[in-house]
Amino acid sequence: MNHELSHTSSIPRPEHPRPDFVRETFYNLNGTWQFAYDDRDEGLTAGWMKPGFRLPLEIVVPFAYQTKLSGLGPTDEIHPVIWYRRSFTVPGEMQRKRVLLRFGAVDYECSVYINGQMAGTHKGGYTPFALDITPLLTDGENDLCLRVEDQPDCTQPRGKQYWNRGLMGCWYTPVSGIWQTVYLEAVGEYGLERIHVIPDIDKYMFTAEIALDKRPEQPLELELTLSFEGKVQKTVKVGMRERCARVPVDMSRGDLDSVCFWSPQNPALYDLKVRVLKNGEVVDAVDTYFGMRKVEVWDGRVYLNNRPLYQRLILDQGYWPDSLITPPSDEAIQLDLRYTLDFGYNGARKHQKMEDPRYYYWADKMGVLVWGELPSPYEFTSETISNLAQTMLGFIDRDFNHPSIITWVPLNESWGVRNIYTDHRQQAAGRMLYHMTKAADGTRLCSSNDGWEQVTTDICALHDYTAEKDLMKKHFADRKTVEASFCDQCPTYANTEVPTGKEAFMVTEYGGIAFQNIGLQGELGGMETWGYHEKVTDEEAFMKRFQGVTEAIYEIPYCQGFCYTQLTDVMQEINGLLSPERRPKMDVARVKAINLNQR
Repeated sequence: MNHELSHTSSIPRPEHPRPDFVRETFYNLNGTWQFAYDDRDEGLTAGWMKPGFRLPLEIVVPFAYQTKLSGLGPTDEIHPVIWYRRSFTVPGEMQRKRVLLRFGAVDYECSVYINGQMAGTHKGGYTPFALDITPLLTDGENDLCLRVEDQPDCTQPRGKQYWNRGLMGCWYTPVSGIWQTVYLEAVGEYGLERIHVIPDIDKYMFTAEIALDKRPEQPLELELTLSFEGKVQKTVKVGMRERCARVPVDMSRGDLDSVCFWSPQNPALYDLKVRVLKNGEVVDAVDTYFGMRKVEVWDGRVYLNNRPLYQRLILDQGYWPDSLITPPSDEAIQLDLRYTLDFGYNGARKHQKMEDPRYYYWADKMGVLVWGELPSPYEFTSETISNLAQTMLGFIDRDFNHPSIITWVPLNESWGVRNIYTDHRQQAAGRMLYHMTKAADGTRLCSSNDGWEQVTTDICALHDYTAEKDLMKKHFADRKTVEASFCDQCPTYANTEVPTGKEAFMVTEYGGIAFQNIGLQGELGGMETWGYHEKVTDEEAFMKRFQGVTEAIYEIPYCQGFCYTQLTDVMQEINGLLSPERRPKMDVARVKAINLNQR
């Protein structure tokens, strides 16, 4: 089964970047920008932010300079300071309104200038931000300039971005600067800043938590219109006197099965339009959507909509050969999700990356379960704790309404907290991230330190790359033994924690079979490849090992699911079911049959 990518637009990534937060006013600023490296860090004193100062290079936004699609890469050169510039004219429909400048993601710290004046700053390589640039705009053409700083700093949540030149193990070329869509929006006097929809399937209702970007000086009115499959279901109007409001909405209509629940088998989505009115006039309107679904852990089992859920996940790192962590197109995102389903998985663990929001959108529509994992730092300091907390909260805030996301993962394999087993402060950091995550979002599960030493968690999630079926079965023969001390005497639970027995148990990384398909990949240009255990070089050897370890997990009586490593090869790492170009390395149907436990 082969799928093909297609590219149809001259503007890179022309689609709306946030289908869960859409205004009618949307003006895409992707495309060719001026660009400069500032290796001597002279731009600030030399006044590079001033209109008219021409930067010497060009770059295609939203692709990082390290990538081929940017027009500058590929490269592993490290340039800690870079600059961007372009001009724009505010569209006619946005004039006489407040204009917001939005960035999907800029790695890592940036200062934004409009017409030579500071518009704002932002820190964090994965989280979005918006600036009200209205006071700085002029009639006609406006100048937009960015200074971006991205140091090889391991207190940053980096994910798989290597902090030195070259490649190392399973770490890859880093990404600097703009790597998601840049766009304009227009709002009235008051703008909607946040719409979080909290479903309650047991009561057939939801609660919308709504926040404005400033406190109203006089009472406003909120109007919520609920639709399903294009038909209006209900309209609710409430007064709004403060900046934040909670609006409960009863969805029951008195008929049988009046509410459709979201699940992989039936990815039903409700549309919600929220309008802000002042004296009867609309000052802002946003379209969002959500799914009615419920995720819980009861006595060691995961439930979706009050029914047991066995998760068959694939580890997906979201890298592309020509664009690194930026999906090259919307079609590329859909392609990865189709392959996820074709291989027999019902979900993906998006590994070490806050993914492009359109990935979660398509997962919502296609019925793919997702684990949202925080990119890891690699050095533990007070700044690390702050960076992790801010990024986790930004992740939750941005992606709260996606029903496909059922689990948050703040830490992975103790990266950034390497001494968590004995260091009480690092243990406290792990528990803080768990409780903070649950406080910010009580609708999802949390695997607090996926794979290694556990602290407070909803899921006891362990990683085991054993290559033989019998040894894998032996490792997991007794749950109490597993939770006391795992392979290689690596204790599962940090020494101040004891499992309650109510956590769900999952093997959330396994396999990682290094398959070098010579006919498909060739000799990989002589590159030194990386993977678990000895490489296999033919399909039969791969299938034998894959079937053995997968069957071993199915035979663990207390296990609630698994996550296979991984969907695609990434650079030197050849553990993928697909090549980096998304070509299957083996018979897709054979993998699917094993994943569905069809023998």
